[in-house]
Amino acid sequence: MKRAIVLIMDGVGIGALPDAAKYGDEGSNTLVNLAERCKGLNLPMLQKLGLGNIAKIKGVKKETKPSACFGKMAEKSPGKDSTSGHWELCGIILEKAFPTFPRGFPSDIITSFEKKIGHGILGNMPASGTEIIKRLGETHIRERRPIVYTSADSVFQVACHMDVFSLEDLYSFCKVARSLLQGEYGVARVIARPFAGQNPDFYRTKDRRDFSMAPPEPTLLDIAHQNGIGVTVIGKVDDLFNHRGFDRSFHSVNNMECVDLVISVMKQNGSALIVANFVQFDMDWGHRNDVEGFRKGLVEMDGGVERIIKRAREGDLIFITADHGNDPTTPSTDHSREHVPILAHSKGMAGYSLGTRETFADLAKTAARHLGIEGIRHGKDFLK
Repeated sequence: MKRAIVLIMDGVGIGALPDAAKYGDEGSNTLVNLAERCKGLNLPMLQKLGLGNIAKIKGVKKETKPSACFGKMAEKSPGKDSTSGHWELCGIILEKAFPTFPRGFPSDIITSFEKKIGHGILGNMPASGTEIIKRLGETHIRERRPIVYTSADSVFQVACHMDVFSLEDLYSFCKVARSLLQGEYGVARVIARPFAGQNPDFYRTKDRRDFSMAPPEPTLLDIAHQNGIGVTVIGKVDDLFNHRGFDRSFHSVNNMECVDLVISVMKQNGSALIVANFVQFDMDWGHRNDVEGFRKGLVEMDGGVERIIKRAREGDLIFITADHGNDPTTPSTDHSREHVPILAHSKGMAGYSLGTRETFADLAKTAARHLGIEGIRHGKDFLK
């Protein structure tokens, strides 16, 4: 049975897109800038696959005979959100970017939200998640008011201390927000941000949940599922596709746990399409400008990729890519509008250059052809 295995390193970009200046991201280059700051990266497996053939990454050499096809992909959809990035990887190109709210959300939305949840809110401003709970956490606990904030991305985030509101309460608040945020206010994601601890040592827990918009048309996941192909998603992929288009999901926000889950699913015979997201690059290190954490995460992931490839069998096509950039070396703590790397590996296949692909949807088109299914409208496959 042929299988397609898609590994998405969330936020691991490889160079600014031509329109990056429109997003304030000129000069962003997550992998290259990180390697320079760290005086080189030690990623032997990704090097062997051909990562160093895509760009000059300090410490990652160019291979004369890479074991994967290599290149980079440009996002055709406007924006730089996780939702649009994942959707495009699975075949959807958006014509209009999800809305952002750099001055906070309109008063009518906030008033409706407060009325429906039965609580006033704090915040309603763009902010770093770790900083805003430090600033407003004590008031939140004292007054039992959820903290609402956004960022440069299309998100409505709700933070609650777990001793003040239960996870069920927090998730219900987010579902209310999701029902309100439609049409012109239709943000890509409503995100539950539970936290715990005491001031000044508040910390965010692993119980984050994303409530995404539903994809506007069938994705690679939907089409595979409709054709009777077993689909398993891992990481936060279930949330990003509004819990649609798969048989099984394993939700995790830990990279190495996701590696273990991918290998566990590969050992079985039920899934021909496996899509996994590795969110720590973005969530824990990119958004916090944690250069050393990002470096260590890449080293861990390099070992994880090696373990996954060792588990591969004949007929497996493994894609390694990303959904956007999140350069931890720049002053910004937001996503960056970047190309993403693409490595495509299959046993016995010679590696060659895929060049610069015009859209992330080329991956979906290629995976669909490999699986023998049709219905992806966008992109050009590179299976040959």
